[in-house]
Amino acid sequence: MIEWTHVLIAAFSLQLLALPGEKGQMVIAALATKYSPYMVVAGAATAFGGWTVLEILLGNALKGAFPELYLDGITAGLFVLFAVWILFTSQFDDDADQGTGAMHTDGGVAVVDGSVEAVPARFAGFVPSFSLMTFGEFGDKTQLITIALAAQYGAHPAIWVGEMLAIIPVSIVTALFFSRAASYINMKWVRYG
Repeated sequence: MIEWTHVLIAAFSLQLLALPGEKGQMVIAALATKYSPYMVVAGAATAFGGWTVLEILLGNALKGAFPELYLDGITAGLFVLFAVWILFTSQFDDDADQGTGAMHTDGGVAVVDGSVEAVPARFAGFVPSFSLMTFGEFGDKTQLITIALAAQYGAHPAIWVGEMLAIIPVSIVTALFFSRAASYINMKWVRYG
């Protein structure tokens, strides 16, 4: 049996490497500028924890279905695809922002603002964060890591613990930083980072 600490360190390290620039962290950063950063992280952490369990179960089901080399190759290829996609789409963001200085959206409606009014004030940051993470994490690169780890090690509980040890502190730092410094940050450089 694989040693607990080996799996924990692998899950922690890989998750920590994938978190910078991850869309979930950007959602946390954005919501923390409006709501309590602690409630935002609580909602996000709840969604992350639930997703991680499902990802581990899926990875465990894939264990032995394909050779490990194929799973590693697919995972690495998807990471390269995500990196190219981020760089490619940020080029269009720069072109659209030049000269205006205004932020632009993807054309969607602001459903978060209207839906929060139906939630008690103490849960105002939790509900949008949980909702956005539940739906926004689907197909994320952090999910690929979890599935790949579970395909390699099976449904090992150290995967969940290691990932939560990386995700929650990084999310807290992200939320606190952006809640205090949002007006001083150029988001173009954050995307590049």
